[in-house]
Amino acid sequence: MNTRLDHRNPLVFDTHELGRRPGAMQRLSREIPAPADLGLAGVIGVPEGAPLKIDLRLESVMEGVLVTGTVRASAEGECVRCLESVGRELKADFQEMFSYPDADDRGRPKAEPADDAEDDEDTLYLEDGLFDLEPVLRDAVVLALPLQPVCREDCLGLCPDCGVSLNEDPEHHHDAVDIRWAALQELVVTDQDGEKDNMSGTASDDVQSAAEKQEK
Repeated sequence: MNTRLDHRNPLVFDTHELGRRPGAMQRLSREIPAPADLGLAGVIGVPEGAPLKIDLRLESVMEGVLVTGTVRASAEGECVRCLESVGRELKADFQEMFSYPDADDRGRPKAEPADDAEDDEDTLYLEDGLFDLEPVLRDAVVLALPLQPVCREDCLGLCPDCGVSLNEDPEHHHDAVDIRWAALQELVVTDQDGEKDNMSGTASDDVQSAAEKQEK
């Protein structure tokens, strides 16, 4: 079978050295640059090109190769409360079976399949002894990352009215007016302004009367 995988891809692994004898085991360690978009888009993830440290254990079984591993990396994102930068040390464990394309689920050689037979979408297959770890790695990293990262557990976030950081100014607040009383408050302000105008007018009249009496 012509392989579609490129052995030069750092996330493609070769199992030829392991062989197909059940019980054989091989350990591999590899440090590679992270692929693009590894994480939760717009929330937190491993920057493209950042180092990924991968430790694998390959076990040959009847059906294929059982891959058990751990990935370590540094993830970056934004706090969902205050939008400050967040960094996390990531460790994710995973395990996946890569099946031989010429064996059924009991490890026996397959009969010739019908032309319209469809492979199980959840099954990953070896291709000419190679397997691509990237889809497994992506799933493991996403599951290990926080869905709502915070810079600290007691982060106060931002003021919803003006956006000021409440971590820097915990006493910051705005005097809120209940919308049900807003119209009444406007009437009170209007009445107060009217009383001030009346008082000003009365005082002016008194001054004018006193001046007229003095002239007489």
